[in-house]
Amino acid sequence: MSGKLTHFDEGGRAHMVDVSEKAATARLAVAEGHVRMSAGTLALVEAGTAAKGDVLGVARLAGIMGAKRTADLVPLCHPLPVTKVAVELVPDPDLPGVRITATVKTNGQTGVEMEALTAVSVAALTVYDMLKAAEKGMEIGGVRLVLKEGGKSGRYEAAR
Repeated sequence: MSGKLTHFDEGGRAHMVDVSEKAATARLAVAEGHVRMSAGTLALVEAGTAAKGDVLGVARLAGIMGAKRTADLVPLCHPLPVTKVAVELVPDPDLPGVRITATVKTNGQTGVEMEALTAVSVAALTVYDMLKAAEKGMEIGGVRLVLKEGGKSGRYEAAR
C-alpha cells in the first residue's frame, strides 16, 4: 500500500480518479454486515409476520438496487457496468439478528468494493426500516469488505 490517497489532487482537493488508461479486467468484491435485534423481533422475520411484509425479500432487492446506484450516492465513485449483484440475508439466532453478504462483479477499469459495501448497508437499513415498529433499538454493524479480486492491487481477503 502506497499510503497515497488517490481521491485528492496535488493541492489536496477532492477529485475523481482518472481510470481511462487502466485496462478493463474482471473484478469481484464481497462485503458483509449484520443487523442485531432481539430474539422476538428475529422471530417475526423468520415467521414472515412483520407488519411490513417479507423483510428479507424486500431487503435483498433494496441491496441490489443500492449497489446499482452507488455512484449516485458516493460522490467520487465511478458509474460501473455491474454484471452481477447477489445479496444474501440469513437469520442468525446466535447474533440474534440477520447476517448480510453482498457479492458484486464487473468487468471494468475500477473495482466494485463500494458497490458491495453499499449493497450491505442499504439492505441493513431496509431491515431496520421494516422492523422499526417492533424494535427501535436494533443495531447495524460489522459492515466491511471481506474479499476483493482483480485490478492492479490484486486479491485482498480480510482476516476472519
